[in-house]
Amino acid sequence: MTLTLTVNGQDRALDLDPRTSLLDALRDHLDLTGTKKGCDHGQCGACTILVNGRRINSCLTLAVMHEGDDITTIEGLGTPEAMSPLQAAFVTHDGYQCGYCTPGQICSATAMLGEIEAGWPSHVSEDLLADPELTEAEISERMSGNICRCSAYPNIVDAIRQVGGSRDEAV
Repeated sequence: MTLTLTVNGQDRALDLDPRTSLLDALRDHLDLTGTKKGCDHGQCGACTILVNGRRINSCLTLAVMHEGDDITTIEGLGTPEAMSPLQAAFVTHDGYQCGYCTPGQICSATAMLGEIEAGWPSHVSEDLLADPELTEAEISERMSGNICRCSAYPNIVDAIRQVGGSRDEAV
């Protein structure tokens, strides 16, 4: 099946088996290997990317479902020469150890900060009508779909707080 995906602002024509996951299309057909294949079951978050500004596990969706969507991978957020604010904060706060989960963590955190800014409550939001605050509980809840096997969580939270402007200073 022939389709065109818009990835990191560029239209990319692909000829794929319709059963190809979006993750496999990105990694194996477009050579965008920043997005990682961890569990391949949607449980670890290593494959998190942005589709139309919202985070998804790319291993759980088919590429053919995303023709016409705006797909952003870690490569589309920044480069080593021009990092996004979150990428730079992860470096500053050593928010990575082995680095395997880092692309998914950064994509997820990028979308999470957008959710906070849009005023979307989470399971731990105390007041569903108030603007959510970037507390440790909010960050932990909203990032719970991204697993770091190295346990760099405190550094990841610090990086997110730096970019998001936390009002909860207790660690």
